[in-house]
Amino acid sequence: MPSKLMAEFFGTFWLVLGGCGSAVLAAGVADVGIGWLGVSFAFGLTVLTMAYAVGHISGGHFNPAVSLGLMIGGRFPAKDLISYWIAQVIGAIAAAAVLYLIVSGAPGFEGVGGFASNGYGEASPEGYSMMSALVIEIVMTAFFIIVILGATSNFAPDGFAPIAIGLCLTLIHLISIPVTNTSVNPARSTGVALFADAPALGQLWLFWVAPLIGAAIGALIWQAMGDD
Repeated sequence: MPSKLMAEFFGTFWLVLGGCGSAVLAAGVADVGIGWLGVSFAFGLTVLTMAYAVGHISGGHFNPAVSLGLMIGGRFPAKDLISYWIAQVIGAIAAAAVLYLIVSGAPGFEGVGGFASNGYGEASPEGYSMMSALVIEIVMTAFFIIVILGATSNFAPDGFAPIAIGLCLTLIHLISIPVTNTSVNPARSTGVALFADAPALGQLWLFWVAPLIGAAIGALIWQAMGDD
């Protein structure tokens, strides 16, 4: 278990540092910024790389919603759920702290702003409502879990699961960044919310509730299809 928890810590750390770091440091750079497209690929690449690096140790969850979905789908023991959640959240907070230290060294630093946090209403990149945020986070997470369960099924080709999962997360971000800045991961949302100069903490509840509901729905849909 210590090795599994360490793998989940570092995997989630890399996801937040790579994904949120790309949004905070590289997305808006004049003329050469990577934009939303680049950020979407950054999140997908963090999961893909860490799934190959440490997925064989812990299963490569890096996300409390994924752990819940895998538990409901019969792929993960319930007794380990809380331990995984704790390791994931600590990893996310540690990555956000490192990112904060980097950002605070910028010339003329006056605060981190939104800090790649998730939100709705005034905190949504395009001003989408709370209902829009709930719906998209639930639906995106449900499909994420379906892809994860399918890609790691006994009937799926060996060795390709991280690619499918990473590309799925990329697609999810391409769809939903304008709505919520894309969570589908309560740990990722928690880490940056603690440092953001925005209403992220007050809205954090949605980015726990919606992904966890979506994960449960995705796992139940997968079970209903009966292919495992």
